[in-house]
Amino acid sequence: MASIQELKDFTQQVRRDILRMVHAVNSGHPGGSLGCAEYITVLYQEIMKHNAEKFDMDGKDQDLFFLSNGHISPVFYSVLSRSGYFPVSELSTFRLLNSRLQGHPTTHEGLEGIRIASGSLGQGMSVALGAAQAKKLNGDDRLVYSLHGDGELQEGQNWEAIMYAAAKKVDNYIAAVDVNLKQIDGTTDQVLPMGSIKAKFEAFGWEVLEVKEGNDIEAIIAGLKKAQSLTGNGKPVCILLYTEMGNGVDFMMHTHAWHGKAPNDEQLENALAQNPETLGDY
Repeated sequence: MASIQELKDFTQQVRRDILRMVHAVNSGHPGGSLGCAEYITVLYQEIMKHNAEKFDMDGKDQDLFFLSNGHISPVFYSVLSRSGYFPVSELSTFRLLNSRLQGHPTTHEGLEGIRIASGSLGQGMSVALGAAQAKKLNGDDRLVYSLHGDGELQEGQNWEAIMYAAAKKVDNYIAAVDVNLKQIDGTTDQVLPMGSIKAKFEAFGWEVLEVKEGNDIEAIIAGLKKAQSLTGNGKPVCILLYTEMGNGVDFMMHTHAWHGKAPNDEQLENALAQNPETLGDY
C-alpha cells in the first residue's frame, strides 16, 4: 500500500511525462490527461489487483481497466510504464512512426497493459461490459473498471450499453465518468447540454456516486472503495468524477483550449517548473 505522499509524487511525475511526451511531438491531448492523472494513478497503484509482470489479454483473476476516451493516452501510457508494464524509456517514442505508443492506444503491436484499441468515442463501455460478463461466466470474482469523458456520453452507443448493463445486472463493473464539463469545441453545455448525468444513470438503473474532488487522491480512494462496496448487489456502479482539465498546470486549467494542443518550449518550461521531478524523467 502506497502512502498518500507516494501517490502524490507518482502523480506529479506522471504530469511531467504527459507534458514532455506531448511537447516532443507537438501533438496529443494534455488537458484531459492531466485531469485524470490522480484517478488512473490511484487505480493502478492502490486499488486494482493486477499483474504487470505477467500481462496477458485474458487478465484472469485480475481486475481489468478499459480506457474509453483513448485520446488521453499520455496519462495511461505513463501510469502503465511506471507501474511496470513496459520500460519507462519507451515513453520517448510517443506518437512516432512505428512506435507502440500511438496517439490512441492500439493492440496490434502488443503493448503490455493495452487490451483494446480506443479512440473512437463511445465504445469502451460495451467492451468493458463484455469483459465483466465473461468474468461472471468464468467464475472470476475480480472487477472491471472503465473511464469515459463526459463529452463522450453524447455518443449514442453509451446509452445502449448503460441500459444493457442494468438490464443484465452486470454488478461486477465500475464505470467512471470524467466530469470536467469541457470538450474539444467548448464546454459540454455549449456543444450539447446533457442535463443531469447522475439522474440519467439512476433512471437507467445504476448505482451512482459522486467524487466532487476528482483531483484529490484521498477523495478518489474513498470513492473507489465505496464503489467497490456497492458491487455484487445486482446493479452496475457509476462514479461521477469531477475533475479540472489541465490540472496541475495553472495556465492549462479552467479552459478547454488545451484539450488537444501541445505546449511550446517556453510553456513546457513553465509547466515543468510547477511539477518538479519526483521519480526521474525518462
